[in-house]
Amino acid sequence: MTRRYLLSRIAQAALVLWAAFTASFVLLQLLPGDAVLIKFLNPELGLGPQEIAEIRAAYGADHPAWQQYLHTLGQFLTGHFGYSLQAGVPVSQGLATNLPPTLRLAALGFTAAALLAVALAAAATLAPLAWLRNALLALPSVFVSVPVFWLGIMLIQAVSFRLGWIPVINPGPWEGLVLPTLTLAVPISAPLAQILLRNIDAVLAQPFVAVARAKGASRGGVLWRHVARNALLPTLTIAGVLFGELLAGAVVTEAVFGLSGLGTLTQQAVGNQDTAVLQAVVVVSATAFVLINLAVDLAYPLLDPRLRHSVEIRP
Repeated sequence: MTRRYLLSRIAQAALVLWAAFTASFVLLQLLPGDAVLIKFLNPELGLGPQEIAEIRAAYGADHPAWQQYLHTLGQFLTGHFGYSLQAGVPVSQGLATNLPPTLRLAALGFTAAALLAVALAAAATLAPLAWLRNALLALPSVFVSVPVFWLGIMLIQAVSFRLGWIPVINPGPWEGLVLPTLTLAVPISAPLAQILLRNIDAVLAQPFVAVARAKGASRGGVLWRHVARNALLPTLTIAGVLFGELLAGAVVTEAVFGLSGLGTLTQQAVGNQDTAVLQAVVVVSATAFVLINLAVDLAYPLLDPRLRHSVEIRP
């Protein structure tokens, strides 16, 4: 892997982050209403126009938009996300509290989705009957069409209320993550399984597979020893892209199951028009998305010798 390739990928990642920051800042500036007035223009507080003007000046809301943009960009570059208008505390404090639960749920959801996709692809490939294979091939289309909130409600109804396997009130720390993880994993596993099945079919048509079968290898042995690695590599790309959907699904899942995390933080910030919190959530989510895709881009040439050679000889 050349230094030029590495620097180009890092530059592209930085450009995406800047675009996400700029787009979120512009859209939040275009929102109707004024967050300062929403919070402080309350007769019970007894604040006059002069006090409200001082509060606006303290938060920098009285400056032109371009000055606010440069000031906020400089703060974000130094790791300072500003102050929450509603909570009156640094935004980083709210992120430190709510980000770890969301990352844990996202990691568990992605792991479960990957395992489900691999199991579904293997079962469909090794299915001995045509009707069973067709049924398994149809499952990803069903999974991807299921809304996250509906699936979460159905799982609560079936597993908690009817079967009584997992309590709704005061479940254990890990027990309470079982249903949210399944809710998040099912829709994410669908595109992974579809891409994996397509790659498996393409690899099975290669001549080296026929040679392996001619030497007496079983279909299952060929699948795991020869086909799996070649079919899994292209799936890495779609896995990185799906991380954005994974974060969005985690936010909805947290709302359905009443979990603390970025979903709760975002919901409160939207209701209060807390722009500092909203922009921090957008930038942090975009950063996680960019870092994962950057890691995939950098790992791909290491895993595939053909791409490694292409990168090395690129002028």
